[in-house]
Amino acid sequence: MQYGISNLSIIPMRSEGADQSEMVNQILFGEHFKILETRKKWSRIRLAHDSYEGWICNKQWLNIPEEDYKQLDKDVSTITTDILDIITKDHHQPIVIGSILPFYKSGHALINNEMYKFDGHITPGFVNKEKLIENALIYLNAPYLWGGRSPIGIDCSGLTQMIYRLQGIDLPRDAYQQAKVGTTLSFVEESEPGDLAFFDNKEGEITHVGMILKDNHIIHASGKVRIDRVDQQGIFNTEIGNHTHKLRLIKSIC
Repeated sequence: MQYGISNLSIIPMRSEGADQSEMVNQILFGEHFKILETRKKWSRIRLAHDSYEGWICNKQWLNIPEEDYKQLDKDVSTITTDILDIITKDHHQPIVIGSILPFYKSGHALINNEMYKFDGHITPGFVNKEKLIENALIYLNAPYLWGGRSPIGIDCSGLTQMIYRLQGIDLPRDAYQQAKVGTTLSFVEESEPGDLAFFDNKEGEITHVGMILKDNHIIHASGKVRIDRVDQQGIFNTEIGNHTHKLRLIKSIC
């Protein structure tokens, strides 16, 4: 078994090993993974933090020893909290919020015994529902991007995953997977800010997720990260005067 890590700000993960294949996810700086299959140009990998699988270009990641992979699994991740920041090795490199600083100590991260200097803001991760709201608002107005996990472009489940990841809570990648986590609530009125609301399509499949805010509002990624009203029927967009998503269930995660 081989093991890898991202030393780039964002690596696109694709459904198949081809440049033309759809992007289904993104790997941020410092996130580590197992190599499941290797071809000439592409490798199929499984991310450590959510077990999501997909294909990445072999030019865009580094091998790491098995012992480093196992230690990173044990460690509490040190996570960057500024929308955009700089990490420095031989030159400046931009990284986005939610990036991981492996083996972080005294302003430095370590990948394969090479030091990366970092002077920005970090969190080791801690559970605080009020902080979830602050995390969510950082992404407000970010454009929708299928498979995205950054303020440059993000999808609905990427948004909720990152909001919780900044608090040290690892959620699955897709909305239908996240819906299996936590405690189910019966009504919108029972929910608290920070709870997740899930929405289904005509076939009953969960296809959308957002996070509950105060006063019956929700933040979610639909065209962009936006705030709308939410009721027992679903998400109500006041700009168009219609419900846009049908409520399926609400979950308390923490």
